[in-house]
Amino acid sequence: MTCQTYNLFVLSVIMIYFGRTANSLNLAQLEDDIDKLKADFNSSHSDVADGGPIFIEKLKNWTGQSNEKKIILSQIVSMYLEMFENTDQSKPHIKHISEELCTLRDSLSDGVKKVKDIMDLAKLQMTDLRIQRKAANELFIVLQKLVDLPSLKRKRNQPQRRCNC
Repeated sequence: MTCQTYNLFVLSVIMIYFGRTANSLNLAQLEDDIDKLKADFNSSHSDVADGGPIFIEKLKNWTGQSNEKKIILSQIVSMYLEMFENTDQSKPHIKHISEELCTLRDSLSDGVKKVKDIMDLAKLQMTDLRIQRKAANELFIVLQKLVDLPSLKRKRNQPQRRCNC
């Protein structure tokens, strides 16, 4: 399977995943629309496989609870919508897929906000003295939240390893 085919497969998986929770999706019609989309993008072209899939590998890392999966899926849906902004919206199949993705994105608004929070954290300049002061003031509260996580309570009973930072 080529890389672009993988990406379109991910789009199909997203549609099917949310089709189970939001029965309003007509999966047969979407599958037909995605096949037309593959033809539009010539997804069988030989260069599509270069570098491997772009979404499938990321999804493999998000195997936790449904809420966790919604975070990565919301970002992927947003990226597909960005891709469709630069395509011919006059084609009915593209318009239909875009509309369905917009509906899904709206149902994932919490996941979109969480992705934005993560991106904002990644932009913090931890070498900035003001940021360091704020971080020091918040450290105890952050540690309290970590200790309260159910997954960490189980791990605390296990022997502790020293950090090699």
